[in-house]
Amino acid sequence: MSSPSQLAKRFREVILDGLWIANTNFKDQLSDVTWEQAVTKVDSLNTIAMLTFHIHYYIAGIVNVLEGGELEIKDKFSFDLPPIESAEQWEELLNKLWTDAEKFAGLIEELPDGKLDEVFVDGKYGTYLRNIDGMIEHSYYHLGQITLIKKLLKSNLK
Repeated sequence: MSSPSQLAKRFREVILDGLWIANTNFKDQLSDVTWEQAVTKVDSLNTIAMLTFHIHYYIAGIVNVLEGGELEIKDKFSFDLPPIESAEQWEELLNKLWTDAEKFAGLIEELPDGKLDEVFVDGKYGTYLRNIDGMIEHSYYHLGQITLIKKLLKSNLK
């Protein structure tokens, strides 16, 4: 399996269907979260909806670059979640995440091996490999937070 294929597989594992590293993934963890739970604040932690938006924001931004566009995302906007006030709005956010995650993985698979060592947009961002690896690691970090917040929400409801 080529390096891009391995990276795409690792990315799908954390977002869509894997169990290897964390014995769970975003899709599994978010499948039973209601919109009310998603927007419920636990102490000073981000909400599940905010973390979901945050990860999607970066995935969509990198997808844009992989499709030949500019890097238009800014860290300062990565938590600017519009209000979620219904199950439909929550489902829309989730569906965008699943769709763009699969698009992201597919675009990674299409990269030639040599592309991974090329500069990603600007030298200050490092290589394509660094950014793809970073997206995977970033996703696992927030997956852990979501898992813990779900547990806290359940324990607070009892």
